[in-house]
Amino acid sequence: MSLSATSVECSRLHLNEIDRMFEIYSASYYDTSRARFDQDFKEKTHCIVLRDADEVIVGFTTLKFYEKNWSGKRIRVIFSGDTIIDREHWGSQQLAFAWMRLTGEIWQEQPEIPLYWFLICKGHRTYRYLGAMALSYAPRASTVTAPGVQALMDHLAIDRFGEAYDPKTGILSFEEPQGRLTTELAQVPAPHLRLENVLYFLEKNPRYAAGDELVCLCELHPDNLRPMALRLFSAARYLPC
Repeated sequence: MSLSATSVECSRLHLNEIDRMFEIYSASYYDTSRARFDQDFKEKTHCIVLRDADEVIVGFTTLKFYEKNWSGKRIRVIFSGDTIIDREHWGSQQLAFAWMRLTGEIWQEQPEIPLYWFLICKGHRTYRYLGAMALSYAPRASTVTAPGVQALMDHLAIDRFGEAYDPKTGILSFEEPQGRLTTELAQVPAPHLRLENVLYFLEKNPRYAAGDELVCLCELHPDNLRPMALRLFSAARYLPC
């Protein structure tokens, strides 16, 4: 089935589109409510929407793009929100491809300012995207996170989540679950248990099924991207308004 993914500012989406997105979201997570979904959505700046040949929304991912001062310098941050794809369309990479093109456009707007991908993972599938796209990211198996990277990761997590984040473990744990994966989605297929990055994620975040999230960070720069991601990132063109 033909699928297409396009990026759009969240403020430009219509109510019926947001309704459909919540329908997909609530089918994949426990602890959901429309009020919580809407509040989270309002905090995001961009959304990438996946549609089928009939223009029906079958997946989406949200993000918040913002700037901060860190160690006396400006940095830019892309904080990833929820990513959902209808199960019948699992395997499609159109959403990921559109995400890379969008981040490429953002980077090209001001390439002299470091751009970071700030990601929280409650599932191994999301965590695996880091290794599929980037050469270096944190945390990852068989690698000690550089002190400067760890400090920035801790700062971004505490700034956004406060005491819910534990710098000792790198885990976000909420008193009230913010959205647990359904039992089906939380299961790890047997073939995945042979993958080093999956085993590492499960070791770092053993309570992922209870809603705990692993905080991750990756610099988005041409020198840090794998070939496919680099082609998409570099092919994007920033178009000034």
